[in-house]
Amino acid sequence: MHKFDVVVIGAGAAGLFCAGVAGQRGLKVLVIDHSEKVAEKIRISGGGRANFTNKDVTPANFLSENPHFCRSALSRYAPKDFTELVTRHGISFHEKHKGQLFCDRSAEDLVNMLLAECAAGNVTRWQPCSVKNIRYSAAGADSTGAGSYEIDSSEGTLQTPQIVVATGGLSIPKIGATDFGYRLAQQFGLRMVAPRPALVPLTFDSAAWAPYAHLSGLALPVQIEVGAKKTKTSFLEDLLFTHRGLSGPAVLQISSYWREDTPIRLNLAPEVDLPPALSRAKATSRKLIANELAQLVPSRLADAWAGQDAAWQKPICDATDKALAQLAEKLARWELTPNGSEGYKKAEVTAGGVDTRDLSSQTMESKQPGLYFIGEVVDVTGWLGGYNFQWAWASGFACGQALRAG
Repeated sequence: MHKFDVVVIGAGAAGLFCAGVAGQRGLKVLVIDHSEKVAEKIRISGGGRANFTNKDVTPANFLSENPHFCRSALSRYAPKDFTELVTRHGISFHEKHKGQLFCDRSAEDLVNMLLAECAAGNVTRWQPCSVKNIRYSAAGADSTGAGSYEIDSSEGTLQTPQIVVATGGLSIPKIGATDFGYRLAQQFGLRMVAPRPALVPLTFDSAAWAPYAHLSGLALPVQIEVGAKKTKTSFLEDLLFTHRGLSGPAVLQISSYWREDTPIRLNLAPEVDLPPALSRAKATSRKLIANELAQLVPSRLADAWAGQDAAWQKPICDATDKALAQLAEKLARWELTPNGSEGYKKAEVTAGGVDTRDLSSQTMESKQPGLYFIGEVVDVTGWLGGYNFQWAWASGFACGQALRAG
C-alpha cells in the first residue's frame, strides 16, 4: 500500500502548481494523470507562447453561479505573485494588449517551471496512470474530521487522507479532457452546475448563414452583447467571420454568456457614428452607397450589406434619408440568433462544473472531508486573455497552502 499526505489527480496547470506549493511545505505529494504528457493545455495556449495571466485581473473577469466565490483565492495569489515566480525562473515575457502576458520564447518554459517547482517539493509523479476506483472511510478520522481514501490505480492501490481534483473540464478532448472530476464530485454527493462549452466559436443554420458565408476570413472590431438591460454583457473586441458562423475574440468572450435560443447583437462600426457620416456623404458624394460605406467599414462588409436591399444599391446622393437610417441601424444593431457552437472540440474552456456552494472559498475543500477541487473543474470561468490560468494558479495556491501535513 502506497501512502501519501495528498494525491493530486490531474497534471495540468492547477494540479502541478498546487502540488509544488504543497510539496515545498513538506507534504508527501503524488500527482497522477492518465496522459503521458503534462500540461498539454499550457503547451497549446496562446499560439504556443501561453497567455499565462493578465495583469489586470478582478473578480468581474469571471463568471460563476456564485460570482463572489473567486474573490478570496484571487486576492491571496495575484498576477504579480505569479510573474515574480516566472521571473525567478528566468523566463522572459511580454504584454500583448489588454494586460495579457505571454512567454517570449515558448509555453514549454512555463511547463518546465512547474515541473521544477514540483521537483523542489520532492513531488512524485505517476504518468500515465489511470484511476479505477476511490473509496472513503471515516474510521479513524482526525481532529479535522478527515478520514482516509483508498485509490485503486493502474500503478497499484494508494492511501491518503486528502485528494485534490484538478482534472479540468470537457474542452479539447483530443488532448485528454474527460468528465472524471465531475463524476467524482457526484460520487461524493456534491452538486454540479451543468457544464457547457465556453470561449467557443458560434454557429448558425446553414441556410440563414448563406448570405454571409462568403465573408469568411474577414476580421473587424465590433461591439458585441447579449442579455437585456439588467443582465446585459458586452465586449469591444475583434470579430472573425467563418464559413459556419462567427469567431474571433469578440465571439469567444460573449459565448461564455450566451444561452441557446437567445440572440446576440453586434455593432459592426462601433467607432463610427453612422447616421451623420452617411448624411454627410449624401450631401457631398455621387458614389454608390457601398463605396461610401467602404470608407467606414471593410469593403467586403460594405458590399455585402448594401447588396441586401435595393434601396441601398444606388448612388448615395439618390438614397432616401429613411433608407440610410435603416442601413445605419442594421450595421449598428445587427441581431442574430446562433443555432449552437463549435462545441468542446473548439472550446478553450468549460463553463459550469462543481458547484461552489459545496466548496470552501478559503481552502477549496468540499463538504466531503479531505476532498478538494481546483481549476477548471470548478464553476469559475474566466474571460479570454489569461484569466483562466490565473484562476488555476490562485485556486491551486489556496489549496496547496491549506492541505494538512501527515
